[in-house]
Amino acid sequence: MKKDLKFELMASMMCADYSRLGEEVKALDEGGIDSFHIDIMDGRYVGNFAMSLNDLKCIRSLTKKPLDVHLMVEHPINTVDLFINSLHPGDTIYIHPEAEYHPSTTLQKIINAGMIPAIALNPGTSVETVFEMLQIVDKVLVMSVNPGNAGQMYLPYVGAKYDRLLEVKKNMHFDIYWDGACSADKIRTFAPRGVKGFVLGTTLLFGQKRPYRETIEMIREMRI
Repeated sequence: MKKDLKFELMASMMCADYSRLGEEVKALDEGGIDSFHIDIMDGRYVGNFAMSLNDLKCIRSLTKKPLDVHLMVEHPINTVDLFINSLHPGDTIYIHPEAEYHPSTTLQKIINAGMIPAIALNPGTSVETVFEMLQIVDKVLVMSVNPGNAGQMYLPYVGAKYDRLLEVKKNMHFDIYWDGACSADKIRTFAPRGVKGFVLGTTLLFGQKRPYRETIEMIREMRI
């Protein structure tokens, strides 16, 4: 891998130690993380409850780094204003197109608020079903595991979706991000091909028994 290759690293905060959340945010911030990934789950769109609006507000108050808010909720149009009002302009909001009757309306609301519009694609969601939305979003988060839980195994058939998106993006302006089971070999393979950023959870970042700064530096230098 080229040593000057640039890619973004995002910390999946649902994997953090919530008994010392402030310390976790500070260590990640000072350790060189690019942004904080906030998974919001409503127990309906996915069979799990994860982070809350209050968690988001807390993390937003503790760092000046960007937040990536991943809404795994039914009909986000009904609640997206709550998140918009808790964020800074330039933060990202991802929605799942299947969760909304009219996803482009929700995306336009995100755009009008000065946030970065983005969609998340489940393993079973094809690129063709979201093609029109690719023309208005700035980011596409590709789920390489089924949404809802950390620590899952990578689904190999998702690799073809990255291939398809990398081809499509040549004529559009969106960036591609990786979410789920992100191991070092995935970064080595897909960063040089054009995947812009990677959400780091328990596979590489959390629970590694070393300072976050050391882990992040090792990932960037591909010494891990």
